[in-house]
Amino acid sequence: MFRAPRDRTLREFVWFCLPHVRAYNAAWDYYKGMGPSEIEQALRADTSWQRPSWPLGRLGGAGRFDPELLRDPFSVLGQEAPTPRRRPREENQPPPELRAALDLLGLVWPVDQVGLRSRYKDLAKRHHPDATGGDRSAEEKLKDINQAYSLLKRRVPARADTAAQPEAAAAG
Repeated sequence: MFRAPRDRTLREFVWFCLPHVRAYNAAWDYYKGMGPSEIEQALRADTSWQRPSWPLGRLGGAGRFDPELLRDPFSVLGQEAPTPRRRPREENQPPPELRAALDLLGLVWPVDQVGLRSRYKDLAKRHHPDATGGDRSAEEKLKDINQAYSLLKRRVPARADTAAQPEAAAAG
């Protein structure tokens, strides 16, 4: 004997033999008798397993964090809870999102546009499919180099003296 749900509450069941439970389940529609808005509401509730959910960091409410939730009877935290401190980034350290691209191109921070462009040209010539005889691994490496160069080209500031050179050439 196999059970099948009688209605949407899934609390009452009917019992069938295997061929009949298969036929019953094939024809059974959970959303039968519901309107489109009710179906949409049921689907949204199912995404969180019928439990309430809130955006991350809201703790179920839109208000500020209640400090009473972190009682400190032994004054371990002192008078006030410690605030997270951000370590200032050292000047000679690249931003985290650029480190992988710099490593791929073999460059060290800080880098300027001229050094970036010359390194890119060197690597592009070395890994180009025409120079490597159509080697697939070199082709993939060139794709990675192009992607790293485009990221760094957008993020690395141009030096003031290199930006003034094209203007001087156009004026002269």
